[in-house]
Amino acid sequence: MPADNGVLEIVICLGSSCFARGNSENLAIIDKHVQSLGLKASVHLTGKLCQDQCKQGPNLIIGGVFHHNVTSARLRELLEQQGNPLREDHGTS
Repeated sequence: MPADNGVLEIVICLGSSCFARGNSENLAIIDKHVQSLGLKASVHLTGKLCQDQCKQGPNLIIGGVFHHNVTSARLRELLEQQGNPLREDHGTS
């Protein structure tokens, strides 16, 4: 769910455990999703180092909600659930 300013915050764990367990691929998936749907202005993607949740990794925070054991398939589902907030093309066809 986007924040009050309409921007969806995604925080990806870049700690070595999460990154090695799938967040390297997840980062690429998020970037491709944002680029392909024109969401650059409405998604704020940041990375953080270890968030002390290593055993449950790879970990992401999407819209303030922690997600653990995020596979690439699960990430795609999570991104689809967010919809296409504030597309940069503002809905033009």
